[in-house]
Amino acid sequence: MKFLSAIALMLILFSNSAAAEVAFSQLYLDGDIVGTVVPPAAAPMTGTDPIYPIMGGVGGQLPVAGTGPGHRDYHGGHWAVHVVVWNMGSDPYLLTSEEAVWDAYYDGEVSITRVMEADFKCPLQRKPKN
Repeated sequence: MKFLSAIALMLILFSNSAAAEVAFSQLYLDGDIVGTVVPPAAAPMTGTDPIYPIMGGVGGQLPVAGTGPGHRDYHGGHWAVHVVVWNMGSDPYLLTSEEAVWDAYYDGEVSITRVMEADFKCPLQRKPKN
């Protein structure tokens, strides 16, 4: 059952939702949109780089990476999945950085749950600045 939940979470992470009208291979890192380089590969219980899929967010919400290319603590996209859910009574807004995710948590707006069975590998690539 946990394995099926992990697969379902990976599909949610990298698929279009009704609310989000963006490509499946994108996520936020430090307020910027970055893309994935290869399809994700399951790697349960091995994640080191935090990633935050946001459940019940606003339109345009993408998962948020806690680290990525150019960060000292980036391990190439060995993602440790932390599911973020908006709490009842909170008004969701766009979260685009790890700092914003944790600010929302400390303000009591979201709950964060570590889901080790959903860990996966998938490197990121920053978009070139125009």
